[in-house]
Amino acid sequence: MTIAVAGASGYVGQRLVAALDAAGEPVLALGRHLDSLPGGGNVRSSAVDVADTAALTGVLDGVRTAYYLVHAMAGGADFADRDRAMARSFADAAAAAGVRRIVYLGGLGDEGLSEHLESRQEVGQLLAGTGVPVVELRAAVVIGSGSISFELLRYLTERLPFMVCPRWVRTRVQPIAESDLLACLRQAADKDRVPPGVHEVGGPDVLTYEDLMQLYARVRGLRRRRIVRVPLLSPRLSSYWVHAVTPVDRAVSGSLIDSLRNDVVVTRADSPFDVERVPMAEAIARALDDQRDRVAHDVFDFADGVVDGVFNLSTSVEMDRGEVKGARLDLSRCGGDLHWYGWAWAWVLRIWLGKLFGEELTLHRPDTVEVGATVDWWTVADCGDHHIVLYTDKWFCGEAWLGYRIEGGAEPRLWQVGALRSKGLLGWAYWRAVYPIHLVVFRVMARKQTRRAHALARKLADAA
Repeated sequence: MTIAVAGASGYVGQRLVAALDAAGEPVLALGRHLDSLPGGGNVRSSAVDVADTAALTGVLDGVRTAYYLVHAMAGGADFADRDRAMARSFADAAAAAGVRRIVYLGGLGDEGLSEHLESRQEVGQLLAGTGVPVVELRAAVVIGSGSISFELLRYLTERLPFMVCPRWVRTRVQPIAESDLLACLRQAADKDRVPPGVHEVGGPDVLTYEDLMQLYARVRGLRRRRIVRVPLLSPRLSSYWVHAVTPVDRAVSGSLIDSLRNDVVVTRADSPFDVERVPMAEAIARALDDQRDRVAHDVFDFADGVVDGVFNLSTSVEMDRGEVKGARLDLSRCGGDLHWYGWAWAWVLRIWLGKLFGEELTLHRPDTVEVGATVDWWTVADCGDHHIVLYTDKWFCGEAWLGYRIEGGAEPRLWQVGALRSKGLLGWAYWRAVYPIHLVVFRVMARKQTRRAHALARKLADAA
């Protein structure tokens, strides 16, 4: 029988759908917008509004277990009212459709809760209101790239080597690694292992938010952050400078910051879950490494701008159909010469700039362009007949990706994409400074590629 995931377009939803699909489970991904839902493999997607009880009842027909990962924080100040309405609708629809179990992810916290945490726990109660057994997992910060809490941690620590913070930096938190949370969520569907009710989950480390920021800085290779605590600075006031330095949605980040006054730690010792409980230093390292691997495979699908700490910029130019073979051949001959990138003099300036910060960038052309091969100061992270993605961690400003993809068909195009996961304030400042230059340079580089493709295509034609 199918497992449904409501809120499948969100961070946890996408990760859970992928994990269930990898395990061979038939999954029904639910969300309001079909184009934002995951698919493929054993996954079916359905666009449905959780607040539409009648439509949702039909969609849930035949579902054994339904995960509820929906929240309304991004909608503004009246999110608690919308969360109540959606929870009641989902509970009624699940009961009418014969769903056997609901698994819900809520938030830790005991007394004097913020509006956000109080709403999270109220939703769990409402889901159980129609008699369908509910397993409510309560967690704090999830350590994984894409988690809103983790992204706030990332941006604040990366961009602010010096911070003036209110008392909430001393609030205790018990984060959980993404892998541990997903393991708990999957086990929660097993009625023989996990009984209905509230179950608190967390990692092995109880920290303060200040400890967590310092731990992120250490894992990331940044200097220790200087944090000055100011007792009179309220969470609401501190949210203004948080909004100034982070691109996270203001409505969401504001609610989360308001919750920082509450300790969010596990208080119930009994746990039916058998998980690894990854230490936080390792969890942060895994989050960064997992993101690095995903960027290499998904960089062509990123929108321009900053997403989860990665700055992206892409451009494309048209090609003649006869140039496609030449472009493919050109990708197989990358490296060893700055002229391959186009505007060699600009790359000379970039190399000399890097020397000021201790970089040693050398040229190298591999015998075979394949994953893992060294191309100049890059490593081939992904490649195929029509694309290549190069990766480097040798830049002072952070990790970078450079990708080229050839699109054939009736209107062939060459796509070029560059991405930078900036490191610290210097890396962020570097991207901001060179962004206007990149807007011009990237297009020139792509045009140089098409000219070489044209020349190689003519050579191939002459040889034939």
